[in-house]
Amino acid sequence: MQRTERFNRADKVIKVGFWINGLLMVMKLLAGYFGKSEAVFADGLESACDFIAILSTLFALNVGRKPFDEEHPYGHGKAESISAVLVSLLILATGAGILFQSVHTIMVGTYQEPQLIAVFAAVVTIGVKEALCRYSLRVGEGLGSPAVLAIAKDHRKDAVTSVATLIGVTAAFCGFRIMDPLAAGLTAFFIFHIGYQTFMSAAHELMDGQPPGEMISAIVEIAEPVEGVEHVHEIRGRRSGQYIIVDLKLDMHPEMSVKRSHDIAVEVKRRIFDRFPEVGDVMIHVNPHDEEHEDLVRL
Repeated sequence: MQRTERFNRADKVIKVGFWINGLLMVMKLLAGYFGKSEAVFADGLESACDFIAILSTLFALNVGRKPFDEEHPYGHGKAESISAVLVSLLILATGAGILFQSVHTIMVGTYQEPQLIAVFAAVVTIGVKEALCRYSLRVGEGLGSPAVLAIAKDHRKDAVTSVATLIGVTAAFCGFRIMDPLAAGLTAFFIFHIGYQTFMSAAHELMDGQPPGEMISAIVEIAEPVEGVEHVHEIRGRRSGQYIIVDLKLDMHPEMSVKRSHDIAVEVKRRIFDRFPEVGDVMIHVNPHDEEHEDLVRL
């Protein structure tokens, strides 16, 4: 997949979520206010926070798609991981706000009587948000985009939130008034969990965490069968936005010419590119096979 096509697909997913989220936000705020449901209105406020999150993600994608330059020789892809951290913090702050309001309502003991429109709003939100989550996950996993995957988790968080909201507002509609703020409070804990997961994933990428073990094993299986490669000595990888940069060391015959070792390295790189479209670059270092050698490393 070409670089431009990858970014265009990510843009499409996020923009679709942006506009649909805007419509849901307006619907839930109106339904919560006129339908007298604290849980549904809190859900609407949460969607307003999502608006800010999606805007920051769109900005990060625009920054991340810039090609490498003298000051950023590895590109600008880390902007996506930074955006994912900001989204996670916004998710956590939203959960804290909802929890505070629900506790306050229960302590005061003044409960409203939700209307049917509030129940309807929760049902619609569940269906739409779950569909958006699955769509975003499919594209995000295909692209390996941390920003798109963070948005997908945010959609899933909204769907889970609305399930709890639906249970609470339906029970309150049937006469159990305390269930409306209780549902809002329970929802906050689901939100905390999703925010934590999103933060840890983005932090792992910002700290240049190793790619999945299955990918490392697959690269070994791709490189070692290439004629002239005696052994894959070491593999490291780190994510930069939608791409992964791979470093590996190949053991080759010590008397091999520079030209021959270069051709072998190019073939290894080509096979890795063919197998993993999310790999942006492969740095290859050649070591002499069956000879004592020392790799100078300060890390």
